[in-house]
Amino acid sequence: MNRKERLTATLLGKQVDRSAVSFYELNGIDEDPYDDSPFNIYSHPSWKSLINLTREKTDRIVMRNVPYSMGPHIKIPYWSHLKDIGRTDVSFDNNGSRFMTLTLQTGCRTLTSRTRQDRDVNTVWTLEYLLKDVNDIRAWLEMPVFEYSDGIDLSYITETERLLADSGIVMIDTPDPVCCAVELLGFETMMLMATLESKLFHQLLQRFASVLHHQTDYISQALPGRLWRIYGPEAMTAPYFRPKHFREYIVKYDAPMIHAIERNGGYARIHCHGKVKDILDDIVSMGCSGIDPLEPPPQGDVDLWYVRQKYGEQLVLFGNLEIADIENMPTLEFEKRIINAIKQGTCGKGRGFVLMPSACPYGRVVSDLTLRNYETIIEIAESYSGN
Repeated sequence: MNRKERLTATLLGKQVDRSAVSFYELNGIDEDPYDDSPFNIYSHPSWKSLINLTREKTDRIVMRNVPYSMGPHIKIPYWSHLKDIGRTDVSFDNNGSRFMTLTLQTGCRTLTSRTRQDRDVNTVWTLEYLLKDVNDIRAWLEMPVFEYSDGIDLSYITETERLLADSGIVMIDTPDPVCCAVELLGFETMMLMATLESKLFHQLLQRFASVLHHQTDYISQALPGRLWRIYGPEAMTAPYFRPKHFREYIVKYDAPMIHAIERNGGYARIHCHGKVKDILDDIVSMGCSGIDPLEPPPQGDVDLWYVRQKYGEQLVLFGNLEIADIENMPTLEFEKRIINAIKQGTCGKGRGFVLMPSACPYGRVVSDLTLRNYETIIEIAESYSGN
């Protein structure tokens, strides 16, 4: 069974020769060791072996956004197109960190956001969020909405699938409305709006939903049968929110996206870190096909065997390995975590399981321990017999 066949069978709930193994964001295509950009952490020699291991041994699931045409004049204030409707200024400090300041004018109100990226860390920190209070949100909502101009660039997906051949599959990646809100507000302000200004917060989510629902339906028709990841639901989980908030702000707006994907033969995977036990019924109620990363306690609050026994026939389960364990746990101890995850993820009857970390390293240097633990994931997955 080749790697593409193994992943496809897992999604369909069919028998496989062994559990599939994904390294999540790492896929062996997007990590370019030859890019000399000072912000490319993968150019460090310590990444070479891990990139090769990913390319040659994992069941590759490559995340891709789908370029979507919005016509010649983009007017909608949609999170991923802010650069097209505002002015972005770039500066650097003495340490080489890059700062990007976005300025957007709406009526007589000026909105600004600011981010920082360091050379040795593969992440972007938001120092200032675009929307800071109810007046900013109201100004944002007054911006005109564009007229849809349907069209997508299929080549981005099909070319990646050609490169993968039989080594894996593409996973279409999309935020949900709550994720878009967090991108603009930050978590703290979002939490205040969701609890104290629910009517206004719903108006903001509906603005994003009007785009995301249309896009998801259109793209899933043009690219049927693909795996999708919907990220954002974790923002509405414990300890900050109750299940009723998850139903109000996630189920209401994410279910139409999931229905479109599944209606067109695709597989919707919900990405939700943290404590999910009290919302698993709500996640399943939306009709999705999978969930990740199902973090073990104490990061999560539910054991994998419990999810497998109660929801395994509806959901493909992805995950159950913590990136912190990969980077810090002695290999002999980490082996037990891997075996336990495979045992629990495949126990009894169930649709399928993909062994997967909760994230990937984001520093410039990959330690010897980290590399050895990644190698151990592959070794155990390939040899595990259940005995």
